[in-house]
Amino acid sequence: MSSVTPEQIQVLFTASEFAAQIWESRTASCQMFLRSYPLDQTLTRQQIDDLIQDYTLDDNYQLGDEATVMRGLRNLRMLLMMRWIWQDALGLIPLEQLTDELSELADGCILFAKDYTYRHLVAKYGQPTFVDDKGVKHIDDMAIMAMGKLGAQELNLSSDIDLIFVHRARGETDGDKAQGTRSIDNKRFMTRLGQGIIKLLDNCTADGFVFRVDMRLRPWGDGSDLAIHLSALQKYFANHGRAWERFAWLKARVVGQITPTFYDELQALIKPFVFRYYVDYSAFSALREMKSLIQNQVLQREDLDNIKLGAGGIRDIEFIVQAFQLIYGGRHPQLQVKACLQAMKALCVLRYLEPDTYEELQAAYRFLRRLEHGIQAINDQQTQRLPQDAQWQHNLAITLGFESWQDLLSTLNKHRHNVNVPFERMVTERQTPAQEDTALDPTDLDEQVVQLDNVLTETNREQLQAFWQSKMVANLSDEARSRLDDAYPVIVHALLAHHEQQQLANIALPRLITLLEAICRRSIYLVMIAENPNATVELIPMLSASPWIANELARYPVLLDTFLQQRYRHLPDKPELRDILRQQLMRIEPHDEEGLLSVLRLFKKNQVLAVAASDVLAERPIMKVSDSLTYIAAVVLEAALERAFAALVKRYGYPIAQNGDPVTEADCGFAIIGYGKLGGLELSYASDLDLVFLHKIKEAGMTTGETSVSGMKFAARLAQKLMTYLNTQTRDGRAYEIDMRLRPSGNAGMMVVSSNAFETYQREKAWSWEHQALVRARAICGDRRVTARFCDIRRKVLALPRTLEQVRAEVTSMRIKMQKHLGTSQWQQQAGKFHLKQDAGGIIDIEFLAQFAVLAYSHEYPSLTKWSDNVRIFEEVALLGIWEAQVCQDLTDAYLRIRAATHQLALAEQSLLVDESLWLETRALVQSQWQRLMGVPARNKQS
Repeated sequence: MSSVTPEQIQVLFTASEFAAQIWESRTASCQMFLRSYPLDQTLTRQQIDDLIQDYTLDDNYQLGDEATVMRGLRNLRMLLMMRWIWQDALGLIPLEQLTDELSELADGCILFAKDYTYRHLVAKYGQPTFVDDKGVKHIDDMAIMAMGKLGAQELNLSSDIDLIFVHRARGETDGDKAQGTRSIDNKRFMTRLGQGIIKLLDNCTADGFVFRVDMRLRPWGDGSDLAIHLSALQKYFANHGRAWERFAWLKARVVGQITPTFYDELQALIKPFVFRYYVDYSAFSALREMKSLIQNQVLQREDLDNIKLGAGGIRDIEFIVQAFQLIYGGRHPQLQVKACLQAMKALCVLRYLEPDTYEELQAAYRFLRRLEHGIQAINDQQTQRLPQDAQWQHNLAITLGFESWQDLLSTLNKHRHNVNVPFERMVTERQTPAQEDTALDPTDLDEQVVQLDNVLTETNREQLQAFWQSKMVANLSDEARSRLDDAYPVIVHALLAHHEQQQLANIALPRLITLLEAICRRSIYLVMIAENPNATVELIPMLSASPWIANELARYPVLLDTFLQQRYRHLPDKPELRDILRQQLMRIEPHDEEGLLSVLRLFKKNQVLAVAASDVLAERPIMKVSDSLTYIAAVVLEAALERAFAALVKRYGYPIAQNGDPVTEADCGFAIIGYGKLGGLELSYASDLDLVFLHKIKEAGMTTGETSVSGMKFAARLAQKLMTYLNTQTRDGRAYEIDMRLRPSGNAGMMVVSSNAFETYQREKAWSWEHQALVRARAICGDRRVTARFCDIRRKVLALPRTLEQVRAEVTSMRIKMQKHLGTSQWQQQAGKFHLKQDAGGIIDIEFLAQFAVLAYSHEYPSLTKWSDNVRIFEEVALLGIWEAQVCQDLTDAYLRIRAATHQLALAEQSLLVDESLWLETRALVQSQWQRLMGVPARNKQS
């Protein structure tokens, strides 16, 4: 086929606006390209490598400079994409050949970029080297691990490429100043090698991009070192590797050639992590969790337009196949293949998949991948969502050989059903209502309703009847009404389960009706209730105990899933929370800020709701509750900082650190400091976050990108972006309210300051109350050098010599001011009201006593500066013998008692202004200790 026909050109224009524009804008070069590489022929890897070499030469047929190389690679990609889209639309290339050629291009470009960047770095720093256990020196190398679809050589027409960079060992380059090179450590060399590869392939220029590079699968994810050495990878797998990462590493493949020794070392780490020698029954619970995560996302999104993530989509097929591979792959080496279709065939041969199921799954996979290519071909977009435009729906149907869009949808739905059946069978444990009390679970719904009428008050019976007779219920679609009817027996059963405590059901019912009104039009949530009868029983005491929880569920029904899955039974620790959020962020593209904001908000709300449920139903200790809430905030801040930093680096390049080198993802030159409740590990359900931002960036230095800004501007924009991520109100609410008033110079100060400027301010300009605030400050996340510097500044400032009288006078003066402005009014005092936080004898008095102890005695006892939370400060004060142990214990007990009450009041949406008579003993204890320790009577209504 030496030339294309008008009919074939029409096929291209029908299939792809993107490819049509390439043809129209550069017809001559396209025709020339197709004469050399006709549509009816396939490409070999050698041909692809030759093309890469040809397109990166300059006018003198020498390897071009960076700009020439980037332009050439992007032009080559455009021509090849046009050719592949055309071949696919004409049916000239089978699925496996197309995905293989796409993957070969990616491999070739990666290896070219690695070699190109490596030579430039060696010219500057020398070769990276390390010394082995026997004292022998070796050249270090970096293995580029292709993950996901590239690892399996299954790239689609607009895939990003998931990569992980692994090098052999710590060491340094053999640079020699006399020869014009300087030595740096291997970690820095490999980081710059990785950054160079990413820049050549991923940067979007006027000519587009080559491949979007995604590094989020690397150990520790965004914000960690770009390259990891073998021993660190081994420790990560042993101590931190998660089930979902076994899925990811199942497809891991080394791109190109590395030394046999290095390759064997890598495989010796990866294989035992992914595959167990025995049948891996331990994987079932993890697989069940992952399946639940997939199902929940489908439920939350109700996204039938997404052929990858929607129910019965590509991801469900991959889960089925990979789950079997993880469980049985250690026993059967033939399952240790990476491509989905190959693994599926092996599962059929081994009888883990029935022949009929195999035929249906492979047919569905081929159809969905072909449909995916058709969707992505339209505008060269990385999407699996069906087009909404009627014209492109028609064009896509014609391209794929259907007479109409409805015919295509009919076939799609048939394949989805064929996928959904085996997916549902995988590791399923369906819930059925508990049968312990048969009187509460009769088969006759009418009998249940009669029982419920006897439990409910007249007002609640009327409210329930009004709900069923409401216009909203009358106007429900047939499907939604059917789902409501299915869920109602479960709801009645849940209310009757608490018949011995009639008050529970009667308090809960109005809140339950509000929740039902919120979810009836998004009826997928009714299915969740119907499918989780035992968990729905626990919903009643939750709604009864906390209007705050009830309102959160009604405003954000997506949170209902967290409760119905009963995740509150185990509160994740910080590493687990980090892992949960990382998994969720993996599904958000780096440029999708709307998706990012949604994930951050829903993660926070889901986790906080789980803590609240645990607080109400499991009666967790207040310290555990506050710790969990603080961990959630810290993990959100970490993720927001990593994403904000990555977004700005993509736009401006890397800022220069104060040591003259560019910063890296792992050491980004920026840190977040938490004050107040965040710093003191005592967050509550609706706490805002008091933050201060510090940096260690060269303010006058320019960033490394083509569009360059000063370090100061980069730091300021990073702070602004963080605030946007955290503070912006979206349909999912806001992540957190942020308060920046504790930064140097308060609202008049800069949003971010250098560590040096922060130290100068704290030593020379800060007020005494700012040093009090510093007691409760703590580094939350960011550059380890900046956080270490902050800890050093904090320790030194808190340990400055101060006289007892000076501290006592300043703390007392500040306390009096706060009480005057924030304490109860005269008439509230006369009415016998006590503000748990602001009044004398309240929580602020206890906090101020802890701060007084740190500021007054740290110059003698530096260990007092270790802690930012009141409980451990009092423990340290007692340990050092500064105050009597009983005094410290009494203050701690009072502090925890009041804090527990503030949490309960928050859940009940009640004010901290309480009946004083209930707190006389606690209040008197705190006031007496204040008077004894401060030597000044606390101001209150008696004084």
